[in-house]
Amino acid sequence: MTAQESIQKLLTPAGIQINGSQPWDLQVHNDAFYRRVLAGGSLALGESYIDGWWDVTALDQFFTKVFLIGLEQKIGHDWHFVLQVLRAKLLNNQKYGQAGKNAQQHYDLGNDLYSAMLDQRLVYTCGYWPAADNLDQAQEAKLDLVCRKIGLQAGQRVLDIGCGWGSWAKFAAEKYGAQVVGITVSPEQVELGKKLCAGLSVDIQLQDYRKITGTFDHIISLGMFEHVGYKNYRTYMQVVRNHLADDGLFLLHTIAGDISTTTTDPWIDKYIFHNSMLPSAQQIIAATEGLFVMEDWHNFGPDYDKTLMAWWQNFDQQWPELQAKYGARFYRQWSYYLLACAGSFRARRNQLYQIVLSKHGREGGYTSLR
Repeated sequence: MTAQESIQKLLTPAGIQINGSQPWDLQVHNDAFYRRVLAGGSLALGESYIDGWWDVTALDQFFTKVFLIGLEQKIGHDWHFVLQVLRAKLLNNQKYGQAGKNAQQHYDLGNDLYSAMLDQRLVYTCGYWPAADNLDQAQEAKLDLVCRKIGLQAGQRVLDIGCGWGSWAKFAAEKYGAQVVGITVSPEQVELGKKLCAGLSVDIQLQDYRKITGTFDHIISLGMFEHVGYKNYRTYMQVVRNHLADDGLFLLHTIAGDISTTTTDPWIDKYIFHNSMLPSAQQIIAATEGLFVMEDWHNFGPDYDKTLMAWWQNFDQQWPELQAKYGARFYRQWSYYLLACAGSFRARRNQLYQIVLSKHGREGGYTSLR
């Protein structure tokens, strides 16, 4: 069996044809592609796409079909993957001092990129779409949902771990009269966030979560837990508990995988989120055991598909303004990232959890909000 025949055999259960006529079919421009992918797995698949060796008209549909049949588990891993697994086992790749370097690779790419891609509030986490017609509305709904879930009241002091450009902090201060401390390890985010939140009761700081001081009425974290690392999950939860008021609530908003892992996809690790990893439900529960009472668990993972597609459409439409700075290879890399992730959520291989926790359990119970 030739390498091309082997790849076709893998793709056939997904209804994907090599050089076929459907929008999800693979169009191969370099015959070396087949052996490269068989030898290198997902890393080679992504790198060969960046190199222009293959195309798909609807990349999101291609990945949806691929994830639905679990193809990522059937293609072999190369030595990069083996090295990554060993590194994760032997080292703490998200230790204090390293976490900032990991995040800056992604979040300091350029505020112009994120301004072009995201909504008007610069929210870089999943939107909430049940009653939304567009990205701006979906992100406003998500920010408000977080406020309502923690029962936010005027004057309360809230910590936002991994605050990004201060989108939730600004919303909570403007709409609810909250006092917010936001922390991030990205200097670019701190600089712009301070400007966007000027004049409000918002203090955005360049700080690792392990250096938090003080006590807060509530604590939230939107889209940061994916960078904590499995060796630090318990430490993270202990830090949150130590700085949360006894009657306060902690809201954790995180992407999650369906199985427990200690690494991430090698292409994502190399090109997008270095040393990141998705927690599983089991890992989250284990990290909170004995520290928190689970008050509410909300999964709206399919909304991330819509969010990612909206981000890609914005990125694609604004690309003429970005291409001189970032270049053609970056366009392929970033499109691959956004559309592959959309496919993973559409196929329900990834989830989006919003979890509400309390230290001692809410007296009389907690009312779930949706």
